Amino acid sequence: MSPFKLHSKFKPSGDQPKAIEQLTIGVNEGITSQTLLGITGSGKTFTMANVIQNTGKPTLILSHNKTLAAQLFSEFKEFFPENHIEYFVSYYDYYQPEAYVPRKGLYIEKEVDINENIERYRSSATQALLTKKDVIVIATVSCIYGLGNPEDYLNLSRRIEKGQSYERGKLLRHLADLQYERRSNDLFTGTYRVRGDVIDINTPAQEEAIRLEYFGDDIESIKIVNTLTGEILDTPDEIMIFPAKAYVTPYEALKDAIPRIRHDLELEIRAFKKLGRDLEAARLEQRTNYDLEMLQETGYVSGIENYSRYIENRKPGTAPSTLLDYFPDNWLLMVDESHITAPQVRGMYRGDLSRKQNLVEHGFRMKSAFDNRPLKFEEFYNRINQAIYISATPADYELEETKNATKESDYNGIVEQIIRPTGLLDPNIDIRPSEPKYLEQLKSELQRCGYTEMGYTSKDSAVNQIDNLLEEISSQLEKNERTLVTTLTKRMAEDLSKFLLEKGIKTAYLHSDIDTIERVEILRDLRLGVYDVLVGINLLREGLDLPEVSLVVIIDADKEGFLRSETSLIQTIGRAARHQDGRVIMYADKVTRSMQVAIDTTLERREKQRKHNEKHGIVPETIIKEIKSQLEKKKDDEDEQTSKKEIDLLKKYELYPSMSKKEKSVYKNELKIQMHMYADMMEFERAAKIRDILADLDTK
Repeated sequence: MSPFKLHSKFKPSGDQPKAIEQLTIGVNEGITSQTLLGITGSGKTFTMANVIQNTGKPTLILSHNKTLAAQLFSEFKEFFPENHIEYFVSYYDYYQPEAYVPRKGLYIEKEVDINENIERYRSSATQALLTKKDVIVIATVSCIYGLGNPEDYLNLSRRIEKGQSYERGKLLRHLADLQYERRSNDLFTGTYRVRGDVIDINTPAQEEAIRLEYFGDDIESIKIVNTLTGEILDTPDEIMIFPAKAYVTPYEALKDAIPRIRHDLELEIRAFKKLGRDLEAARLEQRTNYDLEMLQETGYVSGIENYSRYIENRKPGTAPSTLLDYFPDNWLLMVDESHITAPQVRGMYRGDLSRKQNLVEHGFRMKSAFDNRPLKFEEFYNRINQAIYISATPADYELEETKNATKESDYNGIVEQIIRPTGLLDPNIDIRPSEPKYLEQLKSELQRCGYTEMGYTSKDSAVNQIDNLLEEISSQLEKNERTLVTTLTKRMAEDLSKFLLEKGIKTAYLHSDIDTIERVEILRDLRLGVYDVLVGINLLREGLDLPEVSLVVIIDADKEGFLRSETSLIQTIGRAARHQDGRVIMYADKVTRSMQVAIDTTLERREKQRKHNEKHGIVPETIIKEIKSQLEKKKDDEDEQTSKKEIDLLKKYELYPSMSKKEKSVYKNELKIQMHMYADMMEFERAAKIRDILADLDTK
């Protein structure tokens, strides 16, 4: 029986039942590769969820960017509230890797800004995989980068039971071995605090702390407490304490590794000196000896991953442990937007190698740094048990893999999902010239392609594309509908955003410099109406689930290239397919081959959908989807408890004048705690409400 329990008020419809059945049979029969060719808005995520429930396999859903991964995480949390849904992406808000530029003699120190919330999600994912069977992990390509050895990670963990005899000093030594830092007051991720017979531990996987209360050498109770308020949230009979860092090494392994590192260090120093490169030799000796001293003293050093090959006792050139090694043997891989994600996985190793070569050649790192790397594509490929590739535009790689996996079968492994459960058609496309002088040329192009009687028309206009765009957005505002605009360059996106803002249009610009959580909130704010227009480059293509968007505008659609390829155009057109009045405007002065393929594909699908609707009497309707924070992990009952606390605090407001000085102080402190809790939960409106009350109390 499957450990996964899918919750949904919807039942499979459109092409979903057939797709779910075929993919499930394929997985159960052991087919290693299948492809789901699912168009935008056809409910690919729901199909994926049903296949996971039917097959019961621990699943990795691989996405090509953090925004889409966050969206998938939110959706799967809704589908499987009783199961373990995890989120594993890069935890850097800012990442400047260690590098050396020989031409300038410039060494760039590694500089990072780690997002603690995302680090917590990553730790939760690895721990769930090692202890649970019903796990779905939504990840980006960061999952192919080196991670601590899962066997070491599990072996170093400590299971603690209520009533267990566990000498207090021994526990503190174990916490130090697991890289937890002792603190006197503040308690944050990866730290612990001792107060008499009470030990509070803040593990990396959760916001709450584990409280162990001793009676002699026995653990009298285990409590889960809110680190801010001290409120007791749970009282489990046992708990598992995992290491504070992914790279935590057993003492014996470290003791064995250090002499081998010293031996290879001597060889590399000698090799530099033999070539007359004394500077590089001295640099390598000084830097590595410092790291070894830190390892001997503390068991950890910044950059420990560069020595992971020695610590894990791997041979030179062998692959590091990654998140994939935390999965059991029978796992399932789902590659979302595979036409983008698979090439991304393929390109990671080369980019990393190029940077490392300069560091090693100039004595900044030992050669073992080469083995701290992402997986090569063939290494990734060899770790795959079974895969389902999901895309509206699958590439040659996925199709070839599927063909090879099913060549002995009557089933070709490619499942189409063209009919939407909502009956929505692919959007209408309107092609307009960038300037009036190109109008006749464009009309001729449209006639050449045979679009004159197919609903693809040029717009007779005496204004250029930007003025025309402004008119269209104004029309959208009257209908309270949202608009996406995609440009070719960052400069144009910035200039267009500024222009629209000056015209009084609520506009946001989505670009690569915005961190993960802020990016998710911008998309949420677009749905809520905080913004009416979102401008970007290629961040607006795959997987953005925005039902309120009825207009997608493609500037410079005829500039053939990666951002205006047939795949990119089909994906961009798909952003308007979740609204019953969805439409696309392409500003172009000619019809390129990519435009023609994208238009023909859209037209063919639209006709198939129209016929299906006529046959079954279906009236298309816009997708209605609840708007919520995508990275929210709080449970409904916790939110309800928080609301009750807020109500109680607000009731006390009227009694404030009659309170004693001490009661007033306690009340204000409670309000501050609640305000900070809301801010941490990203409930900024609630936090601001309490802030205003505090300001008002200061005047009383």
